[in-house]
Amino acid sequence: MENNPLLCNPETGFCEIPGDSVHTQVEMNSAGKPLKLIYFTDPICSSCWAIEPQLRKLKLHYAHILDIEYRMGGLLPNWTYNSGGISKPSDVAGHWDEVSIYYDMPIDGDIWLEDPLPSSYPPSIAFKAAQIQDEEKAILFLRELREMVFMQKKNITKWEHLELAGQKVGLNIIKLKTDFEGQAKALFDEDLALAKQNGVRGFPTIFFINKEGQKELVYGSKPYSVYENTILKLYPDATKKDYAKDWETLFSIYHSLTAKEFSELTEIPRKQSEVFLNELTEKRNLKKHTIKNGSIWLK
Repeated sequence: MENNPLLCNPETGFCEIPGDSVHTQVEMNSAGKPLKLIYFTDPICSSCWAIEPQLRKLKLHYAHILDIEYRMGGLLPNWTYNSGGISKPSDVAGHWDEVSIYYDMPIDGDIWLEDPLPSSYPPSIAFKAAQIQDEEKAILFLRELREMVFMQKKNITKWEHLELAGQKVGLNIIKLKTDFEGQAKALFDEDLALAKQNGVRGFPTIFFINKEGQKELVYGSKPYSVYENTILKLYPDATKKDYAKDWETLFSIYHSLTAKEFSELTEIPRKQSEVFLNELTEKRNLKKHTIKNGSIWLK
């Protein structure tokens, strides 16, 4: 069971591929901002969905000093490569429901019963295709894919869903499809090679690197303070930018937020954050989308 990468360990907050442990060889480009983050992730990694609140807050506080590079790690090549452990998609359904409650982020595991994904490679390649067009839109695209797979039970290996996500974030769909079928595959292979070279065996894995080439590694879903302290360790002069914590501003920056995300960003206790979001829904300021393991709010 522990061999299957889709079985993420809530204790470590890590979705792990069998193999060697992490050893850093990533190279730092000395140009640009004081710190580089290389984030190895996967569209169907539940622990990566779990760190969305911390990542979103990190960007609001430290975007001015952070250069964040998203890399795809290849969590699920197919269902034949792993002889040990989970042997079929339906085995993942209950696990996703469990980690949803543990991480306090909405996930509906029933996709693995209703329309299971054969692989996480197609949405990963689609992300690389989106990156060719626009880095910022690619990150929004990845968020759409995550909401689709974790909350809407959409099989994001299917082009119709990739296309819809691309349209929502303003990507050129003709170019997206051309690149998806063309050069994005080679870029994805580069990411896989870089992951292997650095011993990345699970997600999320984030390398923090400063201009002197010093590196720190944070893997798994960790509290916000862990990411922040890593920044300060590598770049003691880091200044934290304040940001407006009112709901209008936050929903103009991030078009959808879970109660956990809203709590993290506003620093309002989690229970209060949900009450507040529900009040805004009643006033018709926000729309609420509820699934069996939680809700998400949209402007």
